[in-house]
Amino acid sequence: MTLGTQMPQGDVSPSPIIVAKGLAMEFAGFKAVDDVDLDVHEGRIHALIGPNGAGKTTLFNMLTKFLTPTRGSIFYRGTDVTPLSATEIARLGVIRSFQISSIFSHLTVLENVQVPLQRKNGLTMRFWQSESVLRTLEAEADALLDTVGMLDSRNVEAGNLPYGQKRILELAVTLALDPAVMLLDEPIAGIAYEDIDRITHLIRKISANRTTVMVEHNLGVVAKLCDRVTVLQRGRILADGSYAEVSQDPQVRKAYMGAADE
Repeated sequence: MTLGTQMPQGDVSPSPIIVAKGLAMEFAGFKAVDDVDLDVHEGRIHALIGPNGAGKTTLFNMLTKFLTPTRGSIFYRGTDVTPLSATEIARLGVIRSFQISSIFSHLTVLENVQVPLQRKNGLTMRFWQSESVLRTLEAEADALLDTVGMLDSRNVEAGNLPYGQKRILELAVTLALDPAVMLLDEPIAGIAYEDIDRITHLIRKISANRTTVMVEHNLGVVAKLCDRVTVLQRGRILADGSYAEVSQDPQVRKAYMGAADE
């Protein structure tokens, strides 16, 4: 793996961990993301919000290199990582979850967490390691499950969990890779109303001492969790700042919240 050039100094405010410059993504002439500059600060929770079709998920996928930008650059800790693959980005500690649960239904809760722990501990990634190898990861896996409140379900087959528990397990799997930057794609999507506060609190808990970027439609969750909010519309940044700032922006209120200009 070869990293690219160093980012020019003085271009961004202090302590950015991810910086995007002039990112664009075109599909058959359609500009899904159009000349976006974005900086994500270390240790913060940063939300990408906007109406459907605003380009949030496309931008999210470019930051994690699941999509290669048509043009523009992505810097991680000051180094150009635009040429890297999604796997190489993940090895740097930029780890994402998905809107649709991606756990292994046929494995137990414990085994789901042990699988990514293999990579973190320098073991070959296999779904069926020997019992003695997996036993060495058991204490660490149990600690992660305890962190997210799922230790009592460690031996349950993941496919039998309620949907909300599956999303929590996905957070534990993401944590098992020890991310420096954790990217969450609509973590509240499909969650029952009574579980929203619990998962919101859990996201805040696991975001301690790491950077989190999240795409989320639930503005109540964004308001409670996020230090910074970037609002997208038609592939461009419409506003950027604290939730209090962007929620009072007349353009945001008109475009995203449906309010008329004052």
